[in-house]
Amino acid sequence: MKEELINRTLQELVNSSQNIEGAALVTADGLMISSYLPSDMDEDRVSAMSAALLSLSERAVEELEKGIPQQVTIKGDKGYIVITSAGEEAVLMVITNDKVKLGLLYMEIKGAAEKIQKAF
Repeated sequence: MKEELINRTLQELVNSSQNIEGAALVTADGLMISSYLPSDMDEDRVSAMSAALLSLSERAVEELEKGIPQQVTIKGDKGYIVITSAGEEAVLMVITNDKVKLGLLYMEIKGAAEKIQKAF
C-alpha cells in the first residue's frame, strides 16, 4: 500500500506538467526507493547524486547558520534539478526542462512531498 501510494504520487507529479521530466524518491543514504524517470537515466547515479547534494546542502546550511535545509534548486541551461526533503527518511528529486514555471513546480513538489511523508 505504501509503495503504491509513493509510485502513484511520483507518477502524478511527473504527469502534472509537460515540463517535468522525471522524479525519484531516495533514502538519505542514496538508495533508490522509487522512481519515475526517463528510461535513459541511471537510477543508481540519480540516487547517489541526490543524496550527495542533500548532504552538501545540510553542511552549507549548518556552517552558515541558516537552520535546516528544505530545498535545493540547481539551474542548468537545459532545465532544473530540485531536491527537497520528504520526511526524515526520504529525499524527493525532480528534474525539469527549462520552460518550467518555478512557482508552480514548487507547489507541485510540496504537495507530493507531503503525500509521501504521510506514507512513511
